[in-house]
Amino acid sequence: MEHNAEIKQFIQENSPLFWSISPEERTNISVNALVEAVLNYGNEKSVKRLFDLIGIKKAANIFYQHISGKRSNYNKQTKHFFQLYFKRHAR
Repeated sequence: MEHNAEIKQFIQENSPLFWSISPEERTNISVNALVEAVLNYGNEKSVKRLFDLIGIKKAANIFYQHISGKRSNYNKQTKHFFQLYFKRHAR
C-alpha cells in the first residue's frame, strides 16, 4: 500500500513499534497493521498523531474489525481501554 509522505514519516519516526516488520517493508504496511501496532505498542503522543493522520473514526472502525473475530492481537488491557475510549470519542 502506498502511503502519503506524512504517514511514511510517522512510520519512520515510530519504527520501534513495527519491530515485527522488516525495515524494507515498513512503509508498505497496511493501515490495519499500522493501527494495530500503534494502539498496542504506542504511547499517548503516537496514538494522537495516528488519529490526526487517519481520523479517529477510521481507527475505531479498524479496531472494532480486529476485535470482532475469534482472536485478536490486542492485549486484554489495551482492548478494554480502547473499547471505552472509542465508545466515548468516536461514536
